[in-house]
Amino acid sequence: MRPPSVDAVARELADVGLPHPLLVDAARAAIASGDPSSARQRAERLRRDLLRPVVNATGVILHTNLGRAPVAHTQEASYTNLEVDLATGRRGSRRRNAAALLARAAGAEAALVVNNGAAAVLLVLAALAGGDRRGVLVSRGELVEIGGGFRVPDVMAQSGARLVEVGTTNRTHLLDYERALAVMPDVALLLKVHQSNYRIVGFTATVDVAHLATVGPPLVADLGSGLLDASTPWLPGGPPAWLANEPAARQTLDAGAALVTFSGDKLLGGPQAGVIAGRADLVDTCAAHPLARALRPGALVLNALQETALAYLRRDGDAIPFWRMATVKVEELRRRAGALGRGEVVDTVAVAGAGSLPGLDIPSAGIAVGGDVTAALRAHDPPVIARTRDDRTVLDLRTVDPSDDPVVAKALASCT
Repeated sequence: MRPPSVDAVARELADVGLPHPLLVDAARAAIASGDPSSARQRAERLRRDLLRPVVNATGVILHTNLGRAPVAHTQEASYTNLEVDLATGRRGSRRRNAAALLARAAGAEAALVVNNGAAAVLLVLAALAGGDRRGVLVSRGELVEIGGGFRVPDVMAQSGARLVEVGTTNRTHLLDYERALAVMPDVALLLKVHQSNYRIVGFTATVDVAHLATVGPPLVADLGSGLLDASTPWLPGGPPAWLANEPAARQTLDAGAALVTFSGDKLLGGPQAGVIAGRADLVDTCAAHPLARALRPGALVLNALQETALAYLRRDGDAIPFWRMATVKVEELRRRAGALGRGEVVDTVAVAGAGSLPGLDIPSAGIAVGGDVTAALRAHDPPVIARTRDDRTVLDLRTVDPSDDPVVAKALASCT
């Protein structure tokens, strides 16, 4: 029997809403498999795989698989003064906007924005220690690996700097750094890496920033998670209890670090970006390195980051979705859960996610229904992402914007 025409099958899929060339791909694959009737399923799967909004009901506020911090940003299709000085008409610098505002918010002399946190570390090492493979001292207990295969030793190797390990896995003392410096005159930096996605407990010892800053070479502190100020002046009630002991950019610089690096899409609550902040001369050196151009973000990211920085300077934490979600009262979450009229109202435990605040729980509340209906929830339009626990599906409302509560109720009604 002669197979159907690829074009004819593709035209029958027009209502799926994809461009015709993609429908042709689905039709061709279905015919080649010997099952032309699967063309619609293939086309709809392709449409679902495109980037689209989802409702995060997992209780993981900074869910890496869901894009980490939710960012609300719109921009008209227009040119911007990205690198134009409007006062002189000459070429300006993209460091004048978002980077300058973040430096002000963090109490830094200057700042530079790159495309993610790993890029920030890579650029610092390459610019300040990589040219002639100068040494960078790192505690063995801080040679971390985070999601996606980011390993400090690997990044160090790519930067051209030379890794010098000091101390042991569980205990590193100031004397370990001093001994290494005594026999290695070419050490360019000390690097302190925040153990953002795990904890070492028991018989441990680390050296704090204030003491490391007295050793000699500039100290670079990779904070990872991006808390700007431990006092959280953008929150009316001050820092929440679950934020205790999280290192912050302002306090780390005040303690003597020459530079801090952190991500833009974690506790900062902005778009994916990496930030280098601290001493102006060192930031300038990083900005002048050839890698800086390769790692720089575009206008869309900088504009979104600028809006985030302005919210911090206004002390308007409610304008930043991460902080709005993280600090809502449990009583309010219980009230919303009850108003949904679906399932059982349950107390839950949310987490920051994205390697931030490991082992620290945020009290929360949501809805639980019997069985595993996560697949059906994902198939809803828009998809609702939930989790299972004890043979029940749990939807944590801490990570659901109140405007999405009707979506959650409709999705639950369709599958329970």
